[in-house]
Amino acid sequence: MLKRAHLQEVALLFLRIGATAFGGPAAYIAIMQRETVRRRHWLDDQGFLDIVGATNLIPGPNATEIALYLGLVRAGWLGYIVSGLLFIAPGMVATVIIAWAYVTYGSLPQVGWVLYGVKPVVIAIVVQALWDLGRKGVKDAVTAAVGAGVIAFYFVGFNEIALLFAGAAAVLVIHFGRRLFKGGFSALSLSPLLGVTLPYASATLVPFSQTTLFLSFLKIGAVLYGSGYVLFAFFNSEFVVRLGWLSQQQLLDAIAVGQITPGPVATSATFVGYLMGGWPSALLATAAFFIPSFFFVALISRFVPLLRKKWWSGAFLDGVNVAALGLMVGVTWQLGRAGVVDWFTVALTVVALALVFRFKVNSAWLILGGGILGVAYGLLVG
Repeated sequence: MLKRAHLQEVALLFLRIGATAFGGPAAYIAIMQRETVRRRHWLDDQGFLDIVGATNLIPGPNATEIALYLGLVRAGWLGYIVSGLLFIAPGMVATVIIAWAYVTYGSLPQVGWVLYGVKPVVIAIVVQALWDLGRKGVKDAVTAAVGAGVIAFYFVGFNEIALLFAGAAAVLVIHFGRRLFKGGFSALSLSPLLGVTLPYASATLVPFSQTTLFLSFLKIGAVLYGSGYVLFAFFNSEFVVRLGWLSQQQLLDAIAVGQITPGPVATSATFVGYLMGGWPSALLATAAFFIPSFFFVALISRFVPLLRKKWWSGAFLDGVNVAALGLMVGVTWQLGRAGVVDWFTVALTVVALALVFRFKVNSAWLILGGGILGVAYGLLVG
């Protein structure tokens, strides 16, 4: 009975998050932290941060992978499958509906005022998560310095994945140096460390087929690192430049759909698939894109509990965690610049921060309220 109750809890939570969460991976991660750590106590902040760090080390959409891992933590392998599917499904369904309207009427539904009200609320939710996770992730002066460096280099324009591994390497090297000077060094202690190579893909022009569609999305899902904007760079390279199946305008519309629908931004894959071959291609593209995430998370779930047992793996994970937090700070700043644009959004952000920190209001109600207020303000000024 307890296992069934946990499975039901996982299903209801991730269905709700998938149906109501807006704002990109940083926002989704913040909402999951708020729901599973602060409200439900499935795990503590350190455990959650370790999951964030571990999923940043593997390819695929990070928010979806964290949802998968949290489902596994709470309800076992059935919870693992349920959390992933229900987190993805609402956004996929919404995307298919929008894609149908797009193909039928030639434009996207107007939802600008909804996002206008939602963005400031999302920023407040992310700030609260950064506060909680930062207190666990910034363990000492070394991790604080690495985190600050990652933020600085992120704004300069350095690659996100390079910063992630550089941050991990910096903390590891400093810990290694400390152990060396204290006489605790063993040459064998570094033997498990392995290098990481990021794959690169290229091919020649081919006609449209369901097989090529499936393999293309499977390949992207298996090698994708970075934010949603990195995803769209992959889409441009694969479907606009290499295959010639999409125009630049259609790609831009796919980006917009990924942002205006709830759930993972990667459901843009659903939109692209629908444009190419209707709803069967939409389902095929979505499945192909997310299959690698299910595989990789199942693989790393065997190793994350062991990472704290060796000094070198713990140090490496600390570096990954603080680098991931630094990247989240950078993304949050960009979200703020895009979402807080006038007196109304400033006021909404301040109110949302008070509701998040002081009154612990549920994230879903905050997002719903922000969307309603955005629409109301649009009607008032329009």
